[in-house]
Amino acid sequence: MTIRQLFCGLVATGWSLPSAAETKSMPLNMTQGVTEISQQVFDLHMTIFYICVVIGLVVFGVMFWAIIHHRQSKGAVAASFHESTKVEILWTLIPFLILIGMAIPATKTLLAMEDTSKPELTVLVTGSQWKWHYRYFDQDVEYFSLLATTPAQIANERDKRDNYLLEVDRPLVLPIGKKVRFLITSQDVIHSWWVPDFAVKKDANPGFINEAWTKIDKPGIYRGQCAELCGKDHGFMPIVVIAKTQVEYEEWLQTTKVAQQQAREEEQRLLAMQMSMDELMTLGEKTYQARCAVCHQAEGQGIPGAFPALAGVGVSVNPVKKLEHISIVVHGRNGTAMQAFGPQLSLKELAAVITYERNAWGNDTGDTVQAAEVQAVLNGEDL
Repeated sequence: MTIRQLFCGLVATGWSLPSAAETKSMPLNMTQGVTEISQQVFDLHMTIFYICVVIGLVVFGVMFWAIIHHRQSKGAVAASFHESTKVEILWTLIPFLILIGMAIPATKTLLAMEDTSKPELTVLVTGSQWKWHYRYFDQDVEYFSLLATTPAQIANERDKRDNYLLEVDRPLVLPIGKKVRFLITSQDVIHSWWVPDFAVKKDANPGFINEAWTKIDKPGIYRGQCAELCGKDHGFMPIVVIAKTQVEYEEWLQTTKVAQQQAREEEQRLLAMQMSMDELMTLGEKTYQARCAVCHQAEGQGIPGAFPALAGVGVSVNPVKKLEHISIVVHGRNGTAMQAFGPQLSLKELAAVITYERNAWGNDTGDTVQAAEVQAVLNGEDL
């Protein structure tokens, strides 16, 4: 556990103190990593550290030697002079040479970190409050990655797992031994994609695309976090990367392609179906608790001044604003924290969660929303 992970855990759990085991496991040095670049960064860090140690020993050694050997009790008399050209030259030249000695390896490492040329795989990473979206270029594979830690753990109602706040439902999967380029951007506010084991930390800025890259040396599970204060749930935006061998990666990629294609075909079949109120409410509650409750709260009461209530007020209880309700959930609302969930949820989940919002907590409009109605809004027919 790093200091940052400890801080985010404290925020999420009401500033409870860490256990003795957690405190003992915190490293004092930076992560050495599992890539060539991360090793270069670590070596640079240690080089600069040792240079600073030597400078400190020399400076403080000379200072204490002078204090001891030229103390008043030994009859030492301070020299009286106004300036010394030699001293002026030395204390300018020596730091200059030290800085040059530091700058040369630092520049080499920085240039290597920014060299995203000739990638073998490109992944678009998009941050939004509070999740990551991954899209594999030329592979027709994309998905959202969300925090998998349960609300019960966050509320201290259940024991926390080993990877508390550092687990997701769908990790990013990458092959080892391949140069992977990341194109990093954001849908809303500034985020930062940070995986210490790769020595990759890049801001995700809305309207801009930053580049980073990695080449993982060995299979494993590597964890990171959003390293930018991106809102009230900043500590609930982890990153998990699973590095696989090329054969295992290809198997995963093909399986994911087939599964996503089948899901798209199933959605098209769903357009002609009519889901029952019970089915919609059951799925809707599950979807709402997973994706909406963090802002609008579990009972739809909202957070005054930040997120509007859904229980008993607004479009969710207005029988003539059903279409507007669908549009807000699908397209979001400009100028607010309300995201567009059209790209994030399936047609079935969208229909269910809107139905749930219109009939839970005593709203009781009696309205059901079907997948075909959601698809019509996605197609722009609500305009």
